[in-house]
Amino acid sequence: SARHLHGYALIPMRPVAQRRPYWLAKRAADVTAASLALVVAAPLLALCLLAVRLEGGPGVLFRQRRVGMDGRHFDMLKIRTLKPTTAHDSATQWTVSESRLSGPIGGFLRKTSLDELPQLWNVITGDMSLVGPRPERPFFVDQFSRQIDRYGQRHRVPVGITGWAQVHGLRGDTSLDERARLDNYYIDEWSLWLDVKIILRTIGCVLRLGGA
Repeated sequence: SARHLHGYALIPMRPVAQRRPYWLAKRAADVTAASLALVVAAPLLALCLLAVRLEGGPGVLFRQRRVGMDGRHFDMLKIRTLKPTTAHDSATQWTVSESRLSGPIGGFLRKTSLDELPQLWNVITGDMSLVGPRPERPFFVDQFSRQIDRYGQRHRVPVGITGWAQVHGLRGDTSLDERARLDNYYIDEWSLWLDVKIILRTIGCVLRLGGA
């Protein structure tokens, strides 16, 4: 029988994606890859945190409530790139203008997606996956679940740092319907190989300073 989230039925996924061994393999790959990535990226992460501290003062990490798998709320970590007052208000603001960034360093980190590095810890703790639909703020989940067909299906799988929609350029102020369509494609067609493909494309986007 269908389960419900925010009052809307969750449609069952393909049987292959529901098999426990597949998700155990994904989880094992997540923990291994995120742990290695965090060790390798530690010097870069430390440099980013120091730069943000020098530019904008104390409070270099930003925690924001997001909705994860099965509708569970968690605190997603980011390097702070916004002015403190803007960061507080962003829970109910869809996009943020450049004037509200903490400064040039904050803008650079946001553009290159380096501000997402702390989410490797979210992956290790089990709140997120390396790959999956991007987690959204509760305020917008309630709104979009009522407006966008099959939007709530994203909460049947682990949410991710990057996803199929993001590597197709859908981030920020872009089509939510198209983003939901691509997220649902990922859910329906999920495989470890698709995860690897998305990670490789994400790395390419970051190296081109385009973000992912």
